[in-house]
Amino acid sequence: MSQTFFDNLPKNFTDVTISASGEIDVLTFLEATESMLKLFDVINATAFSPVKSDMTGNISKIRTKFLENPANSTLQAIVLSEQDQKKKIATEGLLWLKRGLEFTSQALRRNVDSPDEELTVSFGEAYKVTLSKFHSFIIKPVFAMAMKACPYRKDFYAKLGDNQDKVKQDLNTWLTAFEKIVKILSDFYTAGKHDKGF
Repeated sequence: MSQTFFDNLPKNFTDVTISASGEIDVLTFLEATESMLKLFDVINATAFSPVKSDMTGNISKIRTKFLENPANSTLQAIVLSEQDQKKKIATEGLLWLKRGLEFTSQALRRNVDSPDEELTVSFGEAYKVTLSKFHSFIIKPVFAMAMKACPYRKDFYAKLGDNQDKVKQDLNTWLTAFEKIVKILSDFYTAGKHDKGF
C-alpha cells in the first residue's frame, strides 16, 4: 500500500505519551508538534511561514524550560513549576502554541467534515473562532493572506498521498489524536486559570 504524508512524519500525534490522568509527555509532544509543522509546507510554505515561525518559537521556549529541569517531564508539570514566578515563559509559550494548535486542528476537522469546502474557507473560519480574537490589527492581515494562499482542496489531498482512502484514514487517526491533546491542554489552562494575563 502506498505511503501517505503521515507515514513519513518523524513523530505522529498518536505517538505522544499521555498518562491515565491526562499528563502529556513533553518530548513526544514537542516532536509530534514539530512534525505537524511540515503540513504547513504542504499547504503553502511561503504564506504559512509566519504561522510556522510563531509555533517554532513557542516550541523552543517549552524545550528550554524542560532542559533546565527534565524532572518536570510533562507539560502540566512545567506550567505548574512556573506558577509562582514573575516570568512565565514556558506557560505563555505553551498557551500560544495551544492556540495555534486549536486553529490548525479546527481548520482540518472542518475541512474533513465538509467534503465540498475549500481549504481557504476552512482555515479562514477556524481563524475567526480561534486565533483572531488574540491578534492585533497588525497581525490579522498576515494571517488573512495565509488563508487566501491555501491550495485547492483536491491539490492538497493529492499531496498527502496517492491512495486517497488511506490518506483519509491516516488523516482521521492523526487528527483525532491531535484533537485529544488540544482538548487536554485547553481544559488544563481553563481549570487552572493559567491563561490569565496573556
